[in-house]
Parts: sequence; structure tokens; C-alpha cells
Amino acid sequence: MRIRTGIEGFDELVEGGLLQGRQYLLSGSPGSGKTTFGVQFLVTGAMEGEAGAYIAISESIGTIIEDMSRYNLHVEELIKKNKLFFLDIGPTKDYGQYDEVSTLITASYEQTVSTESPENTPPSPYTVFKNVETLVKQYSIKRLVIDSLSAIRFTSQHPALEERSIGRFIRNLKNLGCTTLLLSELLKPDAYTIEQFASHGVIFLHNYMDKHGNMARALQIIKMRGTKHSCDMHAVEFTDKGLKAMKSLKK
Repeated sequence: MRIRTGIEGFDELVEGGLLQGRQYLLSGSPGSGKTTFGVQFLVTGAMEGEAGAYIAISESIGTIIEDMSRYNLHVEELIKKNKLFFLDIGPTKDYGQYDEVSTLITASYEQTVSTESPENTPPSPYTVFKNVETLVKQYSIKRLVIDSLSAIRFTSQHPALEERSIGRFIRNLKNLGCTTLLLSELLKPDAYTIEQFASHGVIFLHNYMDKHGNMARALQIIKMRGTKHSCDMHAVEFTDKGLKAMKSLKK
């Protein structure tokens, strides 16, 4: 079964939408539209009866909600209806501290804080997964966005252990039954990593200077298992409803 992403012009490039219950890597440089893409994906599901959750590891959920509320996406309304959740499991605000603190924005906008672990360590793939698993079961979450995979990728000083940990993290996400977008700050689509191989699809958002010296944005589907898809770069623009994929840039 395929589900709509809500990104205008994108679903037509992937046979109508993403395959339900699979994991997709969404990579790109800062400012390329990853957060907007993720929230649009969640909002579309919420509008169609699928509760969604945005898991923030590297960014404040207050900032994300404030920024996304500038679009006509009804973010705050969906939060109040318990259709859209934002979970902050990043480090505390105090510089240098990484207590295991979870902050959940609920429908009443109250922040529920949990300090179950006394260890002062950065969020690891394991601790992130356990938080996500609890939220998915409690609120019957069907769509997930994890922002970002890069924030938990470098918690191990041993490259081999890091690769194994990320691979295990993605495999365990599959068991939750959610359709998941994993955001990543990878800057090169050909810089192959374990998350690219483990994910069912890889979508890359480009931020570049065009031939006229103007900043331009584009979207490219690098991989999409079980799907016939365009491999071209497609122009992207921001509208009052979020991202919009446009015509191919191929000459």
C-alpha cells in the first residue's frame, strides 16, 4: 500500500507515494527543506487519520513548531487534536550536559519531562529507539520523522561499532510498523553510508548556485526499492503550503 507524502509534485515521481511501513532517508544540506518535507509528510498523514510524531534530537521543538506554523499546515491545530506529536530527546539547554531528558509537547502544550537515566551521555541509537517505541505504542503512531540521524551517528568513537549501531537502529525501526523519514545532514549523495544501504529509499535535497549565480534548490530520488522513480533533479520551491517539487532540470 502506498501513502501520500503531501509534497506537491513528489508523489507522481514515486508511483503515487511511499510504501507504507518502510524507512526512508532524507538527506541534504542546511536550508534545503528537510524539516519542511518531514512536517508536511506528518501533517498529510494526520489529516488522513494517521497520527504522526516528529522526534527532535538536534533542534528545539519550540523552534520547529514556530517555524512550521508560518506555513498553512494547521500544525498547532493537529497538536491539540492529538494527531501530531513533537518529542524532544536532545541534550539539555545547559552547555556541556547531555542528561537523558525527554520533553513531549502534548495537546495541552504542557511539557512532560522524564529523567529515567542518570548517565550524562549523548542520545544513543538505543535510547532514541526506546523513547520512540514508547511513543509509538502509547499514541498509535503511524508516521515518524527522526531529526536527525546525524545527531546519533557519532556517539561511538569506534567506526565499526557506529555502523553496526545505526544498522541495528534502522532494523528495529522496521519492527514498529511506521512509515519513517530519517533526516540526515549528508552533503553528498554519493558518500555512501550504512543508513543509505539500510533504508528502503534515499531522497536528496540539493542547495546550489545556478548558472546565473542565484541560490537554487532541487530534489533527487537516489534510491526507492520496489518503485519506478525519476532519477532526475527536480526544481523545488517553497510555497505557503510547504515544499513543491517541479519540473526536471535535465536538459
